[in-house]
Amino acid sequence: MGIIRAALVNDYEVVVKGLAAMLRAYRSSVEIVELDARTNVEHNVDIALYDTFAATQGDREEVKMLAANPRVGKVVVYSWDMDEHLIANAMANGTAGYVSKGLPAHELVAALLAVHRGEQLVHPVPAGARTVVVGDWPGREEGLTQREAEMLALITQGLSNAEIADRTRLSINSVKSYIRTCYRRIGVQNRSNAILWGVEHGFRPDRSGIHQRVDDA
Repeated sequence: MGIIRAALVNDYEVVVKGLAAMLRAYRSSVEIVELDARTNVEHNVDIALYDTFAATQGDREEVKMLAANPRVGKVVVYSWDMDEHLIANAMANGTAGYVSKGLPAHELVAALLAVHRGEQLVHPVPAGARTVVVGDWPGREEGLTQREAEMLALITQGLSNAEIADRTRLSINSVKSYIRTCYRRIGVQNRSNAILWGVEHGFRPDRSGIHQRVDDA
């Protein structure tokens, strides 16, 4: 079948660049054609890998629009949330595959190849397997976990706790817990100071957008 061509999609440049770095060792299987932060896929690709960090899930309009892009062969959602109803709604939205963020890089590549072949569309972390944390996100160098960083990114975007819970499909109590631990890690006491910290440390989406061929990175 040859090498599959892929685009990496998320609103944060650090996220798509982190994914590209993670997949760099697998160029014999997956060619990363472009990185898209707040931009549309512009080249013909076999797969658009949609990272849900601080973004809507696969059951929302953004993924439906991505799936309708004639340059995109298949959309694969890359998410922590493997709820079967969410996956079903994402598939109804035009998603061709759904892959857990808890997979190591080599299993992510195997999952993308399987989706491309149409053999297996959903790839959770196997029962009993160790969940790994891969890729990159804003605030990682400050000690924030991916989930804590996601909460801060959404706070910086101006979302309320209820809106964050709706977007991430976490319970409101889980959202509050992640926010509290986030505050402790960055040394702030309230939401206003957290927003200021987030603005100063790259937690706004890349508003100007990037559309970048990986060869140019």
